[in-house]
Amino acid sequence: MDETYAEQIATWKARRLADLKADAGWLNLTDRLEVTPGRWRVGRAADNDLVLSVGPEHLGLLDLPVDGAATILPEGTGTALPFQPVPDAYPQVRTEGLILELTTLEGTWALRVRDCDPANRANFPGLAYFPLDPTWRVLARWEPLATPRTFDIDMVNGVATHVTLTHRASFERDGKTWSLLPTHLKSGKPMFVLRDLTSKSETYAASRFLYGEEAGNGTIVLDFNKAFNPPCAFTDLAVCPLPPQENILPFRIEAGELMPIT
Repeated sequence: MDETYAEQIATWKARRLADLKADAGWLNLTDRLEVTPGRWRVGRAADNDLVLSVGPEHLGLLDLPVDGAATILPEGTGTALPFQPVPDAYPQVRTEGLILELTTLEGTWALRVRDCDPANRANFPGLAYFPLDPTWRVLARWEPLATPRTFDIDMVNGVATHVTLTHRASFERDGKTWSLLPTHLKSGKPMFVLRDLTSKSETYAASRFLYGEEAGNGTIVLDFNKAFNPPCAFTDLAVCPLPPQENILPFRIEAGELMPIT
């Protein structure tokens, strides 16, 4: 095996773990509360409109206008804090050791809360992977669709979201041609939500995610050694997409991230 490639994958795994354990990662999500435009008292005490499981008894006043340009006025202060845009994420604000995040899905707003106390992540057992297999680093054809296609992508909470697709990635494996549809775009990279036969016992049952890496000349790299678990594998408070039928593959992909360690 090429040592350079093995080192690259080791670096990718370290970054993946660091991102997961970061303040804005998925190991410290404590609350997800649906909310409508208006003004809402937020905090841990029962007399709040939005009752949290963490933080001060009375965190502050959430002001959510119809346009989504929200602020929170911390209790006992006179300065409202705006929710700031974050690349490839929802608007966030930090206060009282918490990250508050406003999400929207098909017109429904929700307040997500992360507790930044490092103790929440201290006992995380880490991530497990299939043995590294360079043959699962695939050069695929990046094929434009004849006409853009609109899909309804089901989410784990039963809601469907609408996406418009313009390309597909086609590759060969074991003498057959397979195609995957990218359903999202993250940091300029197409993201594939997929499932294969390892999901019956070894990988997360709902799906795994994979980013395509542009290689030029109408090609894209699909490195299944970098397939990883979605947020909902680590918390019931995440709302993740399910794979479209085209991305449910009838063979085993023995590469990438395994079921979370318990």
